[in-house]
Amino acid sequence: MTRSRSDSLLLPLDTGKPDFAAERRLMRDGIPHIVGIDEAGRGPLAGPVVAAAVILDPERIPDGLDDSKRLTARKRAELFDIILKTALASGIASVAAPSIDATDILKAALEAMRRATCGLSILPGHALIDGRDVPHGLPCPGTAVIKGDQRSVSIAAASILAKVSRDRMMAQAGRHYPVYGLETHAGYGTAFHRSAMQTHGPVVGLHRFSFAPLKNRDV
Repeated sequence: MTRSRSDSLLLPLDTGKPDFAAERRLMRDGIPHIVGIDEAGRGPLAGPVVAAAVILDPERIPDGLDDSKRLTARKRAELFDIILKTALASGIASVAAPSIDATDILKAALEAMRRATCGLSILPGHALIDGRDVPHGLPCPGTAVIKGDQRSVSIAAASILAKVSRDRMMAQAGRHYPVYGLETHAGYGTAFHRSAMQTHGPVVGLHRFSFAPLKNRDV
């Protein structure tokens, strides 16, 4: 079976601040509980990929929702707590580095999205997923939305939960492996991180051995 894809005509191509328009359009068609799905951590050399799924309460949409990358760390942390408090349902799931290496990062990200959505306490009627792919095994139909975290507040909320959760995981990992500075770069391939891997070597279970430069062992 091929992956579902979308040309993202569901929303206007010009992205500004995300809104609830796509969700309301689906709700007007009689579809309840629209879930937004996004992930964080496709690019780093270490750590898991983390996904989140959020069903917002149409009557309690938090102010300031946006693509997590366009927010400060402080604002993300504030919205993280507000989203968990006000959303009708939310789910967070991760796929660790060894599983990423055993498949590939796209499959791992889609699997994290599936797990996060299947963990919701409310059955969603339709999913809006950031990107070009709809994960297999969702409990509802789904639509992929390019730059969805800049267009749908539900996806934006999921992007914030995923980003903050992953950053906190990496900060915790940094306390266990202090020489890598994970709490500062979250596992991305900064000069400091690459230098630490050269000096101390990568950590099995933490680093992604299928990613360059670890794949070629030229760290």
